[in-house]
Amino acid sequence: MMQIDILTLFPEMFTGVLGQSMLQKAVEKSAVEYNVVNFRDYADNKHATVDDYPYGGGAGMVLTPQPIFDAISALGEKPNSKLPRIILLCPQGERYGQQKAEELAKEDHLIFICGHYEGYDERIREHVVTDEISIGDYVLTGGELGAMVIIDSVVRLLPEVLGNQESHLRDSFSTGLLEHPHYTRPADFRGLKVPDVLLSGNHKLIDEWRNKEALRRTLLRRPDLFTKMDLSAAQEKWLEEVKKDY
Repeated sequence: MMQIDILTLFPEMFTGVLGQSMLQKAVEKSAVEYNVVNFRDYADNKHATVDDYPYGGGAGMVLTPQPIFDAISALGEKPNSKLPRIILLCPQGERYGQQKAEELAKEDHLIFICGHYEGYDERIREHVVTDEISIGDYVLTGGELGAMVIIDSVVRLLPEVLGNQESHLRDSFSTGLLEHPHYTRPADFRGLKVPDVLLSGNHKLIDEWRNKEALRRTLLRRPDLFTKMDLSAAQEKWLEEVKKDY
């Protein structure tokens, strides 16, 4: 079972998210356990403050190291498991992607630090954190929404969480390409028809169509992805066929 600890000043933000849909089903299937911690509880001053003015002056407040250090220490390590991955949500961090989700899904214990204010005391980065992650090139009020995004993308990859264990294998970015189009009933909706090949029952042709359409969609929407992957000989051939349509 994966253990996910979340350090935040706003634990109530996670109540609805973790208690719904697949994230809740993962708990019911004993795939994951969540623990949301208000790190203000670890402040060692009488006013329970967790931030202070930055040395050298400047705008905003900075999270102090003491509450974070002590909260991490109190969480400890899971018996008979690897050291936890301690993830700082930060716009300066590594850009998050599917490969990182797949990497984190192999861990036993994840700890998320959700900050607020202007930033973190640098000693938190240097001596506590194992990963700094950004979910995009923009700034949010705090790290909570970013943590929710990462948790959702990781938990769905855990064994037994998805109804079909192969569901995520063709997800966009899992293969390096964007996912192919999907269709369902009815086969003819107001004159808009499902491609004949999907109704043929010929699984070889269907698989080829899906591969070509994934290549087509990636070419049109995210051609930059081709620079990050090695195409097979068959994919190279299909890509050339796709390009002839344009």
